[in-house]
Amino acid sequence: MVGDPSPEPPVPITRGYQQEMLDESLHKNIIIALDTGSGKTLIAVLRLRHEMEREPTKIAWFFAPTVALCEQQKGVISSYLQVSVGIVSGANEPDQWKNAALWERVLRTHRIMVSTPQVFLDALRHGYISLGKDISLLVFDEAHHAVDNHPYNRIMMEFYFNLPPRNENNVSNIVRPMILGLTASPIYGGNVVKAFQTIESNLDSTIHAPRRHRSELAQYVHRPIFKHVMYYPPDDSTSFFSTNLTSLSAIIKTLDIENDPSVISLRSQLQRMGHGSSDYKRVDQKLSKVIQKESSFTHKGLRDFERAAMDICHDLGPWAADWFVWKVLERAKEAANPYNNIMVTWKSSEKVYLSSILDQVVVSPVSYYADDIQDDLSDKIRALIECLLLEKAEAESLNDTYSCIIFVQRRDAVLALAEVLKHHPLTKDIFRIGTLLGTSDSSHRHSMMDITRSLVRESQDDTLSDFKEGEKNLIVSTAVAEEGIDIQACGSVIRWDPPPNMASWAQSRGRARKRRSTFTVMFEEGGKQHADVAKWEILERQMVELYNDPSRDASFVVDDEMIVAEDEEDDDMEFRVESTGALLTLHSAVSHLTHFCAVIPNSSHVDNRPLYDIDPPEFPEGWHAFDAHYKPLTPYTGPYGSKVTLPRTLPLPERQFTVDRIYKNVISAHRHSAYKAYLSLYEAGLLNESLLPITSVVEPELEEEVKAMLADVEKRAGFAKVSISIDPWAADDTAADIWQCSELHIDGLSPLLLFARSEHIALDTNEGPMLYRPGVRPVKTSIRHLGTVNANDKNIAKAREYTRSIFWGLNNTRMEWDDLDFVYLFLPVNNVDTEWDVRRSWLVNQAAAAPSSYQHRLMVRADEFGHRFGYPADLTFIQRHMGFGRPFKFIGWRYEPLPAEEEDELRECATVMAKEPPPLIHLIPQYSGVVLLSPEEAEYSFLLPSILRYLFMAMTTHSLRKNLFDSNPISEIPISLLTVAITAPSSGERLNYQRMETLGDTVLKFIVGVQLLAEYPLWHEGYLTRRKDHAVSNVRLAKEDISRGVYRWIIRDVMLGKKWKPRYFTIKEAANPPLSPVVQPTDQPMQQHEDKVEDTNTTPKKKKSKKSQQLSTKVLADVVESIIGAAYLHGSFDLGYECIKFFDLGLKWEPLPTRISQLLSRVDSLTAQAEDLNFPAQLADVERMLGYTFQRKLLLIEALTHASYQQDSRASSYERMEFLGDSVLDMIVTHYLYHAPGKNYSPGHMHLRKSAVVNAHILAYICLKTRITVDAVMPHPNADGGIEVTNDAQEIYLWKCLLHSSPKVLEDQLNTFTRFRKRKDEIEESLMSGPIFPWAALTRLQAPKFFSDMVESIIGAIFIDSNGSIPLVRSVLERLGVMPLLEHIVRDDVDVLHPVSRLSMWAAKRDKTIQYVIDRSGSKVSCAVVVDDKEEVKVTDEWRGKPSEEEVKYAAAEQAIKMFKLRDVGVNYELLKKEGAET
Repeated sequence: MVGDPSPEPPVPITRGYQQEMLDESLHKNIIIALDTGSGKTLIAVLRLRHEMEREPTKIAWFFAPTVALCEQQKGVISSYLQVSVGIVSGANEPDQWKNAALWERVLRTHRIMVSTPQVFLDALRHGYISLGKDISLLVFDEAHHAVDNHPYNRIMMEFYFNLPPRNENNVSNIVRPMILGLTASPIYGGNVVKAFQTIESNLDSTIHAPRRHRSELAQYVHRPIFKHVMYYPPDDSTSFFSTNLTSLSAIIKTLDIENDPSVISLRSQLQRMGHGSSDYKRVDQKLSKVIQKESSFTHKGLRDFERAAMDICHDLGPWAADWFVWKVLERAKEAANPYNNIMVTWKSSEKVYLSSILDQVVVSPVSYYADDIQDDLSDKIRALIECLLLEKAEAESLNDTYSCIIFVQRRDAVLALAEVLKHHPLTKDIFRIGTLLGTSDSSHRHSMMDITRSLVRESQDDTLSDFKEGEKNLIVSTAVAEEGIDIQACGSVIRWDPPPNMASWAQSRGRARKRRSTFTVMFEEGGKQHADVAKWEILERQMVELYNDPSRDASFVVDDEMIVAEDEEDDDMEFRVESTGALLTLHSAVSHLTHFCAVIPNSSHVDNRPLYDIDPPEFPEGWHAFDAHYKPLTPYTGPYGSKVTLPRTLPLPERQFTVDRIYKNVISAHRHSAYKAYLSLYEAGLLNESLLPITSVVEPELEEEVKAMLADVEKRAGFAKVSISIDPWAADDTAADIWQCSELHIDGLSPLLLFARSEHIALDTNEGPMLYRPGVRPVKTSIRHLGTVNANDKNIAKAREYTRSIFWGLNNTRMEWDDLDFVYLFLPVNNVDTEWDVRRSWLVNQAAAAPSSYQHRLMVRADEFGHRFGYPADLTFIQRHMGFGRPFKFIGWRYEPLPAEEEDELRECATVMAKEPPPLIHLIPQYSGVVLLSPEEAEYSFLLPSILRYLFMAMTTHSLRKNLFDSNPISEIPISLLTVAITAPSSGERLNYQRMETLGDTVLKFIVGVQLLAEYPLWHEGYLTRRKDHAVSNVRLAKEDISRGVYRWIIRDVMLGKKWKPRYFTIKEAANPPLSPVVQPTDQPMQQHEDKVEDTNTTPKKKKSKKSQQLSTKVLADVVESIIGAAYLHGSFDLGYECIKFFDLGLKWEPLPTRISQLLSRVDSLTAQAEDLNFPAQLADVERMLGYTFQRKLLLIEALTHASYQQDSRASSYERMEFLGDSVLDMIVTHYLYHAPGKNYSPGHMHLRKSAVVNAHILAYICLKTRITVDAVMPHPNADGGIEVTNDAQEIYLWKCLLHSSPKVLEDQLNTFTRFRKRKDEIEESLMSGPIFPWAALTRLQAPKFFSDMVESIIGAIFIDSNGSIPLVRSVLERLGVMPLLEHIVRDDVDVLHPVSRLSMWAAKRDKTIQYVIDRSGSKVSCAVVVDDKEEVKVTDEWRGKPSEEEVKYAAAEQAIKMFKLRDVGVNYELLKKEGAET
C-alpha cells in the first residue's frame, strides 16, 4: 500500500500586506520594496509555491548576491516547500564553469534553484541553460544591485530582453520568465525618478510597496528612533602623538624604492632581454609604474600600514594606534620569517627585504592600565562609550535584552575599536564583544595588510552564533553585516562612520528593527556628513511616495530605448553558437580568456595568465632611467588600443591579438582584444560548442550506456552485464548431421579418432600441447584433420561408448552412465577387440543375469575378478570401496599373509570410510573394486582432459580470428600468442594475458600519443594528455570490447582436475547434486583447467539457456591491451597500429609513418616561415652531448624552450615534445623489460624496474650529469715574462642549454647543481654498481620538474626528427646512460623497491599501522616513522623548501628498513616484491 505523501510544513499565516504583494506578483513583474524584517522572503516562498503549481515543466531560480545569503535563503525555502531545492555557487561547485553534467542534473532533478547570479550568467553564456525554455520565474534578492555590469543586469541585458514577451498572443513555450525582485532600498542615491526608471527598466518590472495594508505593515515593521551623536575632532594644534606610529613613519621616510627587490629584479630582467621585444616593453612599463607609484609589495604595504595607523590615531587616539602598530608589526615579522608560510603568496625576497625594514622599527607594547587607555583616546571614543552605556541602560530599564552592532568602514578600525572596548574600564566588564570582517580568503591575495585578518581569533560563524545566543551582545563589523548575513534584530545600531550611500544607510538601519530600537549616526562637529544624511532622509521620503503612487502603474511601460548600457561600445559585439546558444560578449571575454589560460597545465615557474599591453604605453620607454622620472606625467585620456598575448605553452600560429587605438578607455580596449583572442581560440578548435575549454569534447565515451555499465571508472570497479562466453565445441547448426573427424596422435600411445560437431583445427607436433607428468618424459601431441562423417556412421555410436568408458573410470561420480551426448567423441584408429573388451563383456553379461549383484558400471569386485581371470598383473585403477572414494593405481597382488596385527587393522579400515590413507596401502579384494580399463585407456583418461583443455583454448582463439578478425591484418597473429592474450588470470593457466597487457598498454599509449600529436597541432599538452587518458582509459577500452563482442572469447573458467568431467551438448539442472568425492589417482591428470564444471542429476534434459555473467571493466580493458601486445609482438608497430585501429577508440587513424610525415611537414613549414630565425649557439653543444645531429633544428629549439622564454615568440615551449618523449621512453624501456633474457618479469616487476629508470628524479640526474668538454685556450704570462698559451677547457652541461627567461628557473638550476655536485659520486656508484637503487639520494637532489621534462622533450624531438626511428632513439638513450642503467638493474637484480613501499608492505603483512609524522620547526624539518603509535625512527635535516619533506620521509623509511633488518637474510624479499607488484 502506498501511503499519502507527507504534508508540506505549515507556512506562517500570511499578513495582509504580504498577500497584497503576492497577488500583485502573480499578474506582472514587480520589485517589492519593504523594510528589512517585513517578511519579503515569505512572499517569495509563496510566489515560488504558486509557480511550481502553475508551471510543472520549468524550474524557478532564486538569486542572492552572496554565497552566505544563498545558503540562508535556500534553508528558508526548503523548510516551507516540499519540492527539491538545490543550491549551486562557486563555493560548493568549483567546476561550475565546465561541468555540463551539473546543469543537466539541476534542470532534471530540481524544481527550485538558489545560486549567486554569476554562476547562472556563466551557465547561460555557455548554453547549459536556456532562459526561455527552462526557467519560468526569476527571483532577485537585493534587487537594487541590478545596475551597470552587475550579473543581475547582465542576465537581463544579454538574455532576457532577447526573448519574446509573455502574453496571450505568444503560443510558444520559449518566452521571458516572470520577474520578482526584493529590496529594502531600490536606489543608491541621487535622482529618485531616474534611479527608479533605471532599476525598473533593467528588471522589466515596477517597484511596489503595500498600499491597501500600510497600517498593518506599520505594526510589524518598527522603524528605529533616529539619533545622532556629536564628537569633536582632534585639535590641529594639539594633535595626537603615537610613539609607535612615529617610529614607523621615521623608518618609512628613509626607504628608497630602488632598493626594493621587485625593482632590482625588474632591472635585472631588462638587462637579459632583447631590446624591443614585447616582453622587454612589458617589463619596462612595469618597472616605470612601480617606481612612479612606489607600488611594490613592501613599499605599498608599509605606506598602507602607516596610513591605517594614522587614521586610527586620528579617529580612536594614540593608544589604539600604538596597539595597532605593535600588533601588526609583531604579526608581520612572524609572516616575514622565510621559514614561515602564514602568507603563502609572500615571496622569499620580499620577506627578507620586509624583515630588514621591520627590524629597524622600534616599538613598545601598549599599557593596559585603565588610566593609560583613557588618557590616550579620542573624543569620538568617549562619545561612543557614552552612547553605548546610555542605550544599554535604557534597554534594561524596559526589561529588554541589549544587543548592538557598530558599523565601521575600515577593517583596521574594526580591530582597533574592538580592542579598545574590550579593555576600556567602562566597557570591558559590561560588553561581550565580537568582530565581523567578512569571510574572504586572503591567503592568496598579495597584500601586506592582509596580515590583519590573522589578528581575528574567532570565525565569523562562531561570532554570529554567539551573538544570536546572547553570548555576545556587541558586534563591531564592517559592511559585511549590512546585508547577506542572518543577524537577529538589534536593539541598537550605531554607525561609527556615516553611511557612504543611500543603500548602506537603509541596509544598516534595517538591522535595528526591534520595537523601541535606535539607529545612531556619529557626526563630527562642524562636518558635512550631517547634511548628507538629511539628504538621504529626504530621498527616502521621495522614494516611498513614488513607489506608493498608484498613477505609476498605468504609466510605466518598459521601452527598449530605456535599456541603455553604461558604455554602448561594449554592448555592440556578441558571438552566439547556434547549436548550444552559448554566448560570447565583450563583458564575458576577459573572464573567459582568463579561465581558459588558468586550466592550461602549469610548468615550473610559468605564469599562464594572458598578458595585456595598453596602446599607447602608460610611460615612455626607459622612463624609469630618466633623471627627472619623479616628475608627474601629463595624463592621457584616450583613445586606447590593446594587445593580449597568450601563453607560450599554446602551440598557436599567432599568440598575440591586437585592436587599434580607437576605444574610450583601457577596460574597453582590453575587452575587445580578449574578445578577438577568445573567438580565435574557438575557430582554432580549442573550445567546445559551449565556448569552454574542450574538457567535454575529449571524453565522448562518457555516454549514458557507459554510465550504466560502470559505477566508477577511476577506481576500476565498474561492472557490466554481458552474455556468456562462446562455446567452441558447440554444434554447427548449418550442418546438423555432420561430425568433423580428426586423428589425434599422443607420443607412446595408439592414435585416436576425434569427432566433434564444431570446426577442427590442425596442430602439428610443434603446435600441439606438450604434456608434462612427474617422472615421465614430456609427451608431444598433434592433430590431423581427416574430414567429415555422417551422424549415422557406425563409428559414432562406438565412439560414444568408448568415450564413456575411458572417462568413467576417473569421473563416474560426476557422470551418468546413460548420458552419451558428448560434445567430443574418441575411438581408437585401430578398433579391434582386446582382452579388456572380453573382460568388459563378461561384466555386462554378469550384470544382465544378476543386476543386484553388479550395480557398478565398469567395475567388479577384485576377488571375483581375480578368481575369474587368474589375477592378471595389467590392472590400472582400484577403488578401495566399491563405488566410493578415489581410485588407486594398481601395483600388484600380494599372496603372502600380512602380520596378524596389520591384517586386523586393515580389515577394520576396509569396513569404514577411513580418512586420508597413506600413499602405498593394501586393499582387501572382497571389498575393493577393479576398474576395467586397460593401461593405454588409463593413459587416455589421464591425458585427454588436458588435451581437450588445450583444444578448447585453441579453438576459442581460432573462432575469434575467424569471426572478428577475419578481414583484418590482425588475423595474422599466431594462435599461440593470441591464446595467451585472451586468457584471464582467473583461469589459473600457467600463461595468461598479464605480461602482454603491460606491453600492449605501453604500445597503445605510444601510438595514441603520436596520433593525437599529429592530428591536433594546436593543442597544448594539457588537452593532449586529457584526450589520451580518455582514449586509453579502462571505460573506453571496455566499451570497445563489449561493442565488438570480444568479451565472448575471453577464457576465464577454471579447469580443476578433481572436478573435471566431459562436456555434454545438454546440461541438467541440479536438484540435489551428489557429494563430489575426491578423485585423485596416484598420477593426476594434467592440471590444466576445465572447460566448464557442470553438475548432473536425474532431472530431464533441457536445452542450454543463455545466461549473464559479470566481467569487471578491468578484465574487458586488459584483454584489449593484451591483444594489442600480441599484435606488436608478432608484427611490431605496424600490426600494433592495425590492432588499435580495429578498436577505434573514437580517434582518427593514420599509419605511423603518415603521422610522422605530418609532424615533419609542419616543422618544415615553420622553418620556411622562420628564415630569419637565429639558432641559439648551444644547439651544436646539445647535439654533441646526444651524439645526434638534428636535420630540423626547430625541433631541438622547441625541446629546449621553457615556457618562460621571452625571446622569439614563434617557438612553442617544450610541453608537446615532452608529451611524446614520455611515451617513447616508456615504449623502449617496457620493450626491453618484456624481452629481458631469462627473466620473464611479471607486470609488477616490470613496473618496478621501469619506474626506477623513467622517474623524474633519475631523469633529472641524467640531465644534470650530461655534459661535454669544449677545448679552449687562454694566454698567460710565464715565468720568463713572456706569454704562453695554456689549455682552458670548459665543461658545458645539458641543463645550462635550457632556453628560459626566469630568474627563479636560474636560481633553481644553480641550487640543484650545487646539491648534485655534493652527491653525484655517491649516486653514480649506487646506480651503476650498487645492489640497491638510491631512491633517497636521488630525492635529495630536489630537482624541479623542468630537469626531467628537458630529457623527455629531447627524446620526443629526436623521435620525430629521425622519422620515428626507435633504434636511433635507443642509441641516444645508451649515450645518456639510461640503457646501461636499465641493463645493470636487470643483469644484477638490483633491489628497486621503493623504501616507503617496502616499509608499507612489511607493516601490512604483519598487521601493523605505520605513519610518517613530518614536523617543521624553524630551519629544520623532521620525519618520524611511527609504528603502532610508537616512534621507531626520526630523521632531521635542513629545510630547503617543500621537497625537503619528501627527502626526510624517504631517509626515515631507509633508516627504519635498516633498523627492522628488512634486507637481511631470512626476509622474503621476493615475496615482498611480488606483493608490491600485485598491489
